[in-house]
Amino acid sequence: MPAAPPEVAILEAIQSGAGSHPSVIATARGMSHFGEHALGWIGCAAVGYALDKPRRRQWAGVAVGAVGAHAASIVIKRVVRRPRPDHPNVAINVSTPSKLSFPSSHATSTTAAAVLMGRLTGLPLPALLVPPMLLSRMVLGVHYPTDVLAGAALGAASAAAVLAAEKQLGER
Repeated sequence: MPAAPPEVAILEAIQSGAGSHPSVIATARGMSHFGEHALGWIGCAAVGYALDKPRRRQWAGVAVGAVGAHAASIVIKRVVRRPRPDHPNVAINVSTPSKLSFPSSHATSTTAAAVLMGRLTGLPLPALLVPPMLLSRMVLGVHYPTDVLAGAALGAASAAAVLAAEKQLGER
């Protein structure tokens, strides 16, 4: 039997390591539901907006960044049309709304939200939130490593666009 392609081999290693524990799979599923369509990040932005009145515009920017990043990832998915992992050695541990894989929308919206919330709060949120979300998508078997890395890069670019727009608005 030929060796699995490199990205499949990485998924196999992740799933046979940390991803072999039921609690890790359950946590990854919870993260998946939280990040679906950027809804969890919109909820976080809404709480910040409600509780932090002096910085409402920035909290609205978190929501805009997460939703915009998610939308950008959907457009790219439809252009690239890369199918999700489909290899007998990769377990699929959660359902998905589409069969398209590149880039990971969860990685995209999480990175955008983490960068924007981190900047707003002063907390190292990208370092704390992004790696677990990226890993969770591979634990669940629904994305290749390049899907999550591209999603993170797109999310960072989306956050940069929101920050640039906020700077422009602040100068007016």
